[in-house]
Amino acid sequence: MNPTLFHITNRLSPLYGEQEAREMAFWIMEEVYHLNRTEILLRDIMPPVDEIEQILLRLERGEPIQYIFGHTLWRGLDLNVSPATLIPRSETAELVDWVETDCQDKTLRILDIGTGSGCIAVALKKDRPNWDITALDVSPQALEVAQRNAKKNEVILNWLCMDILGNETLDTYDVVVSNPPYILNSEKESMNRNVLDYEPDKALFVSDDDPLLFYRRIAERKIAKRLYFEVNEHLAHETARCLQEIGYTQTIIKSDMYGKERMVFGCLY
Repeated sequence: MNPTLFHITNRLSPLYGEQEAREMAFWIMEEVYHLNRTEILLRDIMPPVDEIEQILLRLERGEPIQYIFGHTLWRGLDLNVSPATLIPRSETAELVDWVETDCQDKTLRILDIGTGSGCIAVALKKDRPNWDITALDVSPQALEVAQRNAKKNEVILNWLCMDILGNETLDTYDVVVSNPPYILNSEKESMNRNVLDYEPDKALFVSDDDPLLFYRRIAERKIAKRLYFEVNEHLAHETARCLQEIGYTQTIIKSDMYGKERMVFGCLY
């Protein structure tokens, strides 16, 4: 193994495990030395760089590597991220896959509520260029990141800055897709510090007293006949019942690749 790669992996392994540490080591060296993995492996000696030490210190404090470098690779897309946005995750990619597989319409009007980095909206538009997609978020800072991602990935989206919990009116759409806040405040103590200390609270947490707040409010607006949600794995059935009570008579709960019930569909038909 390249000595620098070994050093970084060895340094990070106690915190992240050997496999993840090795992946992070490659990423760090790709960013710092501007080399691909093959070039890294073929080089025996690389000049020491103070930047690597600073990166390692930040990682040891729990700062996500995606925020350190300001971007991440997700579902084949290179996306900017910042502390104003969540880091896109694999279950959200599965939500996008579900929408694309389920919706075979050539043209659709779609609203992505709580777009954050814009990952859902950008991915859908990239794969389905004929769909008319609007990305909504309450955070102007998040929308700035999402707009950069749309430009970076060469897609054109519509933008809305508003609070979905407010009373502003919205147009109607064929589909709403959303990954809203769904982690209970009581779940914080079991979470890793890299999430708690760095990712935006407003995009993650809801009150234990009203954990379905965002799902209920979105459904009550009845701005689309089809809803696709990412959900708390412990509240999937409660979310489906909530949609049914509002009038979404057809509901489906879908598990992710790990068997966790992480997605819910509702339909007004």
